[in-house]
Amino acid sequence: MPESNVSATTQTLADYIVGATQEPLPPEVEEKTKHHVLDTLAAMVSGSKLLPGKMAIKYARNRGGEEEATVVGTTLRTTVEQAALANGMMAHADETDDSHAGSVTHPGCAVIPAALAVGERQHRKGSSFLRAVALGYDVGARFSMALDARGFFSKGHSTHSFSPSLGAAAAAAAMSKLDATQVRHTLSYAGQQASGVGAWIHDLEHVEKAFDFGGMPARNGVLAATFVRLGFTAVDDLFVGPRNFFQAYGTKDRPTNPGELVRELGVRYEIMNTNIKRWTVGSPIQAPLDSLFELFKEHQIKAGDVEKVTVRVSPGSAETVDNRLMPDINMQHMCAVMLMDGTASFEAAHDEPRMRDKRTTELRERIELIGVEGYEIEFPGRQGTVDVLLKDGRTLHHHTATVRGTSENPMTREEVEAKAYSLIEPVLGKRRSRALIEAVWGLEDMKDVRDLARLLRA
Repeated sequence: MPESNVSATTQTLADYIVGATQEPLPPEVEEKTKHHVLDTLAAMVSGSKLLPGKMAIKYARNRGGEEEATVVGTTLRTTVEQAALANGMMAHADETDDSHAGSVTHPGCAVIPAALAVGERQHRKGSSFLRAVALGYDVGARFSMALDARGFFSKGHSTHSFSPSLGAAAAAAAMSKLDATQVRHTLSYAGQQASGVGAWIHDLEHVEKAFDFGGMPARNGVLAATFVRLGFTAVDDLFVGPRNFFQAYGTKDRPTNPGELVRELGVRYEIMNTNIKRWTVGSPIQAPLDSLFELFKEHQIKAGDVEKVTVRVSPGSAETVDNRLMPDINMQHMCAVMLMDGTASFEAAHDEPRMRDKRTTELRERIELIGVEGYEIEFPGRQGTVDVLLKDGRTLHHHTATVRGTSENPMTREEVEAKAYSLIEPVLGKRRSRALIEAVWGLEDMKDVRDLARLLRA
């Protein structure tokens, strides 16, 4: 029964979090969780060599602290809070990490660093780590949907910062083996820290954005769980009752629904509804690249054959990726790369000098990006269409309805592994990369998450 001043909703959520690491995941959920763990660890490793990752490592080195958890891509060990922050920033150092469309979040870059840091400190098993990760996706996504994710986002709030803080807190609380009262207090501290506005879209170097999406929510969740583990008390129920979390963030025209927090818990696993990016670029660019890739395979077109390319996506998607300064979030540039290379590699997506290459810039000028009003209704999700006018007068058309890597069109284990290896190998080398990948595939048998963390050190 709920305590006297605690709602049934909050008590049910807390009880579920307490038991999450003891209950086995359905086989298909466990497999999908491994995919997202590997994909996110690969993003951390590659991100350690990008500017946001370098800045995060610099911060962690400067602050020092008790050696509790590993900072990926280094020999440094620091406090769980700082390791989670640094690794979260690395995980979203560019546009490699996963995303959850229904909640408008990038869950992996917050939840997985939080679970990893606490798991390392607490010497947890790999099976507990997997279950805590799946739990973090479940809780974070549900918080966002309870806030009416798209309405919340449209008002300028950053769903990418808010709800992952709660997801990271749930994962950290589970890995800390807190009881139900402590879990409620952890969620309260995480809810008080939840913040963020959508101004990250103006971040030209992706540094603050990496903090907003990954570093801040990962740190918030771990800090909340650590407070409570050390004996901090808190509000028993932040989410229902007078002056609660949802009351603060709801409006008359955008009501919130706390009941979403527990709806189908243990039945609907949100990690199954989370997308992995086939291409290491911004989400709005995925569908057009898929379309160009298919046209390239079917018709063997070359860049020199192309007179003009017209790309159509939703207005919001077009605004996000229209001729941006960074290659991996520039629609026109990445489409030009696909036409020239027949693929879009991580290296090409981060080759800034290539953006100024004459051949690339000339081709980019022939690529038109159009944001079509009503497109998000006619073609929901990250759909897109591409029309290629060839110099011989032919027009080739392709519509990508389900992007490869989305929950409707998931990547295979082999595809996830190939992507991960391409990101990890340049940093860790062939032998360590293979060992890391095999460790993830065998996480359910790992005795101590520290064995995974050791493989992530440079």
